[in-house]
Amino acid sequence: MRLLVIEDEDKMRSVLRRGLEAAGYVVDEAEDGQAGLARGLEGGHDAIVLDILLPDIDGFEVCRRLRRAEVWAPVLMLTALDAVNDRIAGLDAGADDYLVKPFALDELLSRLRALIRRGRPPRPSVLTCGPLRLDPATRAVMWDGETIELSRREFALLEFFLHRRNEVVQRTTILRHVWGERAHEQSNIVDAFVKNLRHKLDRHFDYPLIETVRGVGYLLRCPGEE
Repeated sequence: MRLLVIEDEDKMRSVLRRGLEAAGYVVDEAEDGQAGLARGLEGGHDAIVLDILLPDIDGFEVCRRLRRAEVWAPVLMLTALDAVNDRIAGLDAGADDYLVKPFALDELLSRLRALIRRGRPPRPSVLTCGPLRLDPATRAVMWDGETIELSRREFALLEFFLHRRNEVVQRTTILRHVWGERAHEQSNIVDAFVKNLRHKLDRHFDYPLIETVRGVGYLLRCPGEE
């Protein structure tokens, strides 16, 4: 089994290399994000151990670029950051697991074995609506080749609508699926986020993509599919 370790701290990288080689792995190393990205794009790795706090491009961006390049080796992220938002950001970038420093080598090895057994995840299907494309794997949204920048929640809302294209969905259903069970049903948060999406999307279309169904909810209507 061949692994790629992307870690800027010399001592930590050396410890990881020795421990992984002792466990029977072949180890490639990179000391910063650019070098790690280049090695990762070469392919052939069964898993990637990726530090987040790198001196040039951070681990989040390395992971996102690998996924955009359709490199699907499982990624285990390492970080000194233990905030929930940082863990979410790592998983959203395409990582498969997350380990907080300091950690025991045995736990790292156990998690790597689990990731390798699981294998490369299947690439999620790209969702389309006319010239609009949403790629769940890379979290990219594009219209006719032009990138549309969305927040994490805007992305989740658009993904939800695309799964229910040409279908009227109630506000309560949207709240439950995009914001979770704790969302207050009387909140106007759905309307606010739909407004944001319209601002970013409608300028690309000849008509409003997301329609308001008065008293019910919303409908994403795809051109040519009525």
